[in-house]
Amino acid sequence: MAPPEAKTGSSGLIVRVISAFVLAPVVLATVYAGSPFFEALVGAAALILAYEWNRLCGGRMGWLIAGAFYIGLPCWALLLIRADPAHGRETLFWLLAVVWASDTGAYAFGRLIGGPKLAPVISPNKTWAGLAGGISMAAVIGVGSAFILDHTAVLALAGWSALTGAVSQAGDIVESWVKRHFGVKDTGNLIPGHGGLLDRVDGLLVAALGVAAIFAISGI
Repeated sequence: MAPPEAKTGSSGLIVRVISAFVLAPVVLATVYAGSPFFEALVGAAALILAYEWNRLCGGRMGWLIAGAFYIGLPCWALLLIRADPAHGRETLFWLLAVVWASDTGAYAFGRLIGGPKLAPVISPNKTWAGLAGGISMAAVIGVGSAFILDHTAVLALAGWSALTGAVSQAGDIVESWVKRHFGVKDTGNLIPGHGGLLDRVDGLLVAALGVAAIFAISGI
């Protein structure tokens, strides 16, 4: 018989996967449809994130200002990426797939393998195995995306995907540090298995900024 910890980990993973399957089609449909549906989705998400952030920091002015940048800039980045007429939709699909794969891979590998902790003081549940799993799954998405999009630079896209997955994991650690600072486990209970919306998109917020920066620098 599996130990209680294993049962809890398995059930938690199942809940997370079910939540993703329920929410993902809505998000993907709005990304595909574009304006004005995508702007409406991002706007609604920003309001929820702002509410959760205010609840998290207790309305402290300095933290509210930080939250305006922490939430506002990534939301603007997502809109910027999707607005690109040539590559916006495909890039956003790729970004979401990489972040979701990284998040799921990190959770699954961390639960199934365990091992040394990645940041025990900030987030005791995160492990080096989870980080490796998240980055590996992101790289797999990159390879798959290269074949789907008929992209010749397969290794390059796999590398960028792995890097984006790592950045996404860093975003998760940043949010974990903020939650630990305020002594809370989750920013809310909106999404079963994930907590609040901020708990679900913490990696996406940081990764979106990175991809938008590449857009701006390269001029694509």
